[in-house]
Amino acid sequence: MEHAQEALFRPVRAGNAFEETVERLMQAIRLGVVAPGERLPSERDLATRLGVSRVTVREAIRSLQENDYVESRRGRYGGTFVNEVIPKPAPGKEFGDIHDALTLRKVLETGAAEAAAGRSLGPAERRGLRARLEEASTASVGEYRRKDSRLHLAIAEATGSAALTAAVADSRMRVNELLDTIPLLEPNLAHSNAQHERIITSILDGDPASARQAMAEHLDGTASLLRGFLV
Repeated sequence: MEHAQEALFRPVRAGNAFEETVERLMQAIRLGVVAPGERLPSERDLATRLGVSRVTVREAIRSLQENDYVESRRGRYGGTFVNEVIPKPAPGKEFGDIHDALTLRKVLETGAAEAAAGRSLGPAERRGLRARLEEASTASVGEYRRKDSRLHLAIAEATGSAALTAAVADSRMRVNELLDTIPLLEPNLAHSNAQHERIITSILDGDPASARQAMAEHLDGTASLLRGFLV
């Protein structure tokens, strides 16, 4: 499996380092490249091969450990080992469903961010975006999905297009069904909040290109986690 490991543990993109690291580790586990009972490469080795910091690798491994995919062992022969029994993906969702939902979401929501940034927003609209951003950034883990959805819908509403807002709402329902089948990872929530800040700042600054780019990067991070856990 040496060549397979080389293919999976190639450098990730900087924008979503944590999410893509989780995706690569999950692919290695679920494809059997690192089989149940086998040890993952060391933190130092993974950091070098993936082109990320050891802190990022440590956070990704901790997230998988908290969700019963791996365990850490101490001592001379210690390290991080894949559990003998790992959680199975939620049934009923095929790769085509996931790819279709994520493709539609990216087209709609990057366009919504760009369109919202291109409008002259009134004071009430600007206050509404800031309020939804604050709600999401201070939400508890249990509230996060709902507050995150409200923020994304507020961005769609800021385009002034009722049809686009309805399309984003429908798309979000599909994506939330997928997100509800994977664990909420706190490092991802912190990263998402920082990305939300960049998206809203770009919209309020009237910078369509930056708003679109920031939204695309944000959605790519979510897509990495969904592919890692479900595909």
